[in-house]
Amino acid sequence: MKPLSRLTLLTLAVALLAVPVPIRAQAAGGANALTSIDPDAMAALNKMGAYLRTLTAFQVRASISTEDVLEGGQKIQMDAVADMLARKPDRLRMEMTSDQQHRVYYYDGKEFTLWGERVNYYATVPAPPTIAELADRLAEKFGIDLPLVDLFYWGTPRSDVNAIKSAIDFGPSQVDGTTCEQYAFRQDGLDWQIWIQSGDFPLPRKVVITTLTDEARPQYRSVYTWNLAPSFNDAAFTFDPPPDAHKIVFAEISAASAR
Repeated sequence: MKPLSRLTLLTLAVALLAVPVPIRAQAAGGANALTSIDPDAMAALNKMGAYLRTLTAFQVRASISTEDVLEGGQKIQMDAVADMLARKPDRLRMEMTSDQQHRVYYYDGKEFTLWGERVNYYATVPAPPTIAELADRLAEKFGIDLPLVDLFYWGTPRSDVNAIKSAIDFGPSQVDGTTCEQYAFRQDGLDWQIWIQSGDFPLPRKVVITTLTDEARPQYRSVYTWNLAPSFNDAAFTFDPPPDAHKIVFAEISAASAR
């Protein structure tokens, strides 16, 4: 069974608009906790999203682990590393490395290029003026999920607070030596947890997503390392093809496939 896109799930999962909620969930509240919403947990998401929106330039490295489910129900784990450099609203460079592939994404505000370094093929298309618009166009027109795109959606109306059925604050935790607060959320077909850095820099440090619609309960896990003062110039976002690279064309998908 082919799992849903992890980035799509994560984007759907995160709801960051603060709303009044009457019930405070307790971590050990039994069945009650499964349908209760802790206002502090929702406020923490809202604070994290608002802070992410203030970042104009940043670098983040994500260590990603995913589980795919075979026809017989056996789970296969695969690891990847994503390195992203971004300057909002219109500069992005992303390198995605796994055992299966090595891809580099370039966006300079005018063009988007995807380069498969191992096979030495690349494709370039005109691009819209912002990273968020780019992510939408790639998904709708070419069926391409931009890695880590959720970092640009948190704290915006793109999140749906009504999707969350349960929100729990599990208290302090550590992620790679950084003190965080751990939160757990539930929505239809999905459980997810997020570790948010404590203090003045409420950054997401770890995310775990469990798909409930598959009895094998496959998980997505990502651990983030941040650099909020990266050094770069505009050349970092522009693709300069090697002399032996082969240029190809993106295949467009139909409107039905995009939906």
